[in-house]
Amino acid sequence: MKNAPDRTTRRTALAAAGCVLSLPAVTALRAATPPLTLTVAAFPAVDEIVKAALPRFRELQPEVSVKVISRQFTDHHGAMTTALSTSSQLPDVMALEVGYVGRFAQGGGLEDLSAAPYDAQRHRTAWVPYAVDQGSDGGRIVAVPSDIGPGTLLYRSDILQRAGLKEADLTASWDAYVEAGRALKARAGAYLVAHARDLKDIVIRTGLASGEGLYFDRDSRVLVDTPRFARAFELAVQVRKAGLDARVSAWSNEWTTAFRRGTLATQMSGAWLAGHLANWLAPDTRGQWRAAPLPGGVTAAYGGSFLAIPRRADPARKAAAWELIRLLTLDRTRQLAAFKAQDAFPALVAAHDDAFFAEPLPFLGGQAARQLWRETARRIAAVPVHRQDAFADEVVNTELDKVLDQGKAVAAALADARRQLERRARR
Repeated sequence: MKNAPDRTTRRTALAAAGCVLSLPAVTALRAATPPLTLTVAAFPAVDEIVKAALPRFRELQPEVSVKVISRQFTDHHGAMTTALSTSSQLPDVMALEVGYVGRFAQGGGLEDLSAAPYDAQRHRTAWVPYAVDQGSDGGRIVAVPSDIGPGTLLYRSDILQRAGLKEADLTASWDAYVEAGRALKARAGAYLVAHARDLKDIVIRTGLASGEGLYFDRDSRVLVDTPRFARAFELAVQVRKAGLDARVSAWSNEWTTAFRRGTLATQMSGAWLAGHLANWLAPDTRGQWRAAPLPGGVTAAYGGSFLAIPRRADPARKAAAWELIRLLTLDRTRQLAAFKAQDAFPALVAAHDDAFFAEPLPFLGGQAARQLWRETARRIAAVPVHRQDAFADEVVNTELDKVLDQGKAVAAALADARRQLERRARR
């Protein structure tokens, strides 16, 4: 007679070891070891990107399920601040906007992904170089870039035409940009920018050497009382005095209305804004916008999303958390899917050779703008983040408001900002 098939089961194996368990006991044992469940905390549209990747993740890790907790941008980062400070309700994977990476790395709150078993350093060249540096703290990679924001100037071609201007009139230099704003107001009745602060946000990123921080140097010395910031403040003052800004803040209802009514001629931001304009901010302005380099040949990063693992998260789930991060950031298919669905510009260099970059963008009048943004991304200098960057941004904006609205002298405002930041750094 043929030998019967080997039907050794968990129960018979245990019996062979001298540990016979009843069927109820085996069932109870299995119930005590449920499948692994990862929790991912994210904000729009990172939450949708993660959800779209889950079918593929289930194929790769069938024993792992994923729960995505989504909050609005500010609420998310507030919740993550609390979670890290209290070590309670920590997610296994945490999405972070670039401005929060340095702050959250403070005190070792984020896992060192450079170390074993993650070894993210061996993937360093897979991502856009400047983004890797943004996610690093003291040489350690603490957050992996998932998408980036190459800076661009978006402008209304129809408004420029009414004012008798060309793209080069906007981009030749910062002085030319401001002068073009005067023509736009006089001839087309349009504002150059939403807020004079917009110029400051870009100009302070101008002329940075690789490795130089935005507000602090590598030794935490404050950099705001410098010619770079003085130039940014002075340009903002020029724009305000000439009445070239609409005095509306980004993401406000007034900002959205200005786009829809065609009273804003330009907007400097990350490349992702073109998608927001097309999809929900001002879809009826399709075909009227164009993308250009920032004035004066400046290259700057504007936003970007990162994925991190909290250091005090459950160790039993960290390996699976890293596998999810790897899928989202190192898989070319997933990076391109996020780009196509959510305008999340890929941080993965291998995704940049896709034919999608050459496709015309109907919202931008058929312009193949992704090629421009790809070239910009390659030229952006690495700007390390600092744990006090978010606080410094608040301080500098407050001082700029005093200059614009109260007539405070630029030199005095920057000196006061420097003193506040130095006091904070000494704590």
